[in-house]
Amino acid sequence: MTIKLHCFGESGNAYKAALALELSGLDWEPDYVDFFNGATRTPEYLADVNEMGEVPVLVDGETTLTQSGVIQGYVSEKSGKFGGSSPEEAREVMRWMFWDNHKMSSQAGMTRFLMNFLPEDKRPAPVIQFMQGRLKAAYTVLNAHLDGKDWIVGNGVTNADLSCCGYLFYPEPFGFVRADWPNIDRWLANIEQLDGWKHPYDLMPGSPADRA
Repeated sequence: MTIKLHCFGESGNAYKAALALELSGLDWEPDYVDFFNGATRTPEYLADVNEMGEVPVLVDGETTLTQSGVIQGYVSEKSGKFGGSSPEEAREVMRWMFWDNHKMSSQAGMTRFLMNFLPEDKRPAPVIQFMQGRLKAAYTVLNAHLDGKDWIVGNGVTNADLSCCGYLFYPEPFGFVRADWPNIDRWLANIEQLDGWKHPYDLMPGSPADRA
């Protein structure tokens, strides 16, 4: 049975789940959610898809899962990939996923939304400046950790990498310039070279160009 992922291309959190599915080799397909026209806030979506009003949502037969990290874990259960090669590595993978969700992706997602998807006259400059400071601190941590390393944990790609890269391939400005962070840049290039890697806008339906 084909796994369905409710998602849209602009969502970095959906990208984490979609990229894990794509690289795992599991049979899956994206199901477009029209977020910018309010699809996730409808009574039907909240009742039938995700009470939290978010993407991604994975549906695999009788199994429905929300939250990107949970979906990534499910992909690992089904495919045997990305979870770490030992209990110690598995814990380290989870440590970086929790760090990313709290320190980097949540900040990047909000900052990118404020800078690109709000009308220009509604963009709160002091908030954006504050968030970019928080993001710079996160990039500093990740860049230092990747010094001399090809991957965040162990000797191959794991869910730590697939989580932390979630927003870093997007072209819209939000305070991240790859060239400023050489270790992150090299690590992202490693991900781009994985068999099956796709850019978010190629992997999932929906992009700013569709609304231009």
